[in-house]
Amino acid sequence: MKRLLPCLLVLALLAGCEDRAGQTLLGTLEWDRVGLPAEASETILSWRVAEGDRVDAGQLLLELDPRRVDARLKEAEGDVGQAQARLAELSNGARSETVDAARATLSRNRAELTDAERNFQRIESLYQRRQVAIAELDRARAARDQSRATVSNADAQLRELTNGTRPEQIEQASAQLQAAQGRLAQLKVDREHLSLRAPRAGRVDALPFKPGDQPPLNAELVSLLVGDAPYARVYVPASVRPNIAIGDELKVTVEGVADPFTARVRSIASESSFTPYFALTGADASRLVYRAELVLEGEAARQLPAGLPVQAQRVAQ
Repeated sequence: MKRLLPCLLVLALLAGCEDRAGQTLLGTLEWDRVGLPAEASETILSWRVAEGDRVDAGQLLLELDPRRVDARLKEAEGDVGQAQARLAELSNGARSETVDAARATLSRNRAELTDAERNFQRIESLYQRRQVAIAELDRARAARDQSRATVSNADAQLRELTNGTRPEQIEQASAQLQAAQGRLAQLKVDREHLSLRAPRAGRVDALPFKPGDQPPLNAELVSLLVGDAPYARVYVPASVRPNIAIGDELKVTVEGVADPFTARVRSIASESSFTPYFALTGADASRLVYRAELVLEGEAARQLPAGLPVQAQRVAQ
């Protein structure tokens, strides 16, 4: 009996090591997904694909009603044209006809000033000889001063026309033009996105809406499965985690498929799932699991759908 007990202990230890090395990792088969949201809440006009179709990068998937965006585009184009005309007007300066008119006005005002000054001198001379009242002299002086002010105003207007537009005004007009062009460019991008196209090659997995629906803003219109091959998302227990590293080879069995697939570990989460490690002590620590992704190899794996249960085991060394 004493000789039998050590043998049983050795066999138990060997069985435990074999079970740990061959422990099955459970999970599901996944593909990388790309979700395409609705960038505007508009009615779906038509679908160009169906669920399960293979699509190329840039292929048209669906079209949303563009009428509302087209109206805003026309308004933005009008704003850009108005801003361009305003900038051109300020850059070119006043028309020659306007400058000629300002010069003629200045000449007329100068002639009126000359007449007003002569009239004032005559009234002042008469006042010195006591032939007119002081009120008459005041009226002549006021008329002369008013003519002088009118000449100064006309001269300033002419200089404003001939000196050209101030640089600050041109800069303001240029900034307004750039803002209008930016709004137009943004609306053009919004218009392009009403025709939803595939950003990558892949397979259409889900089309939640149908023609005639008006999805809310940011609702997912299309779900694409992309990538060269699917991957198994499995959960590695804490007891097995030290024995698995990125690049390790595992055998993956997919539900409903007889032959197993070879897979490589491409990532392992550094943080545990479900339960934080600091809440566990002793034997409870074995309940921790770490999410890992195993990329399946082989052409047959590319035909597998997402969501199937999988089992993964380490390859015996």
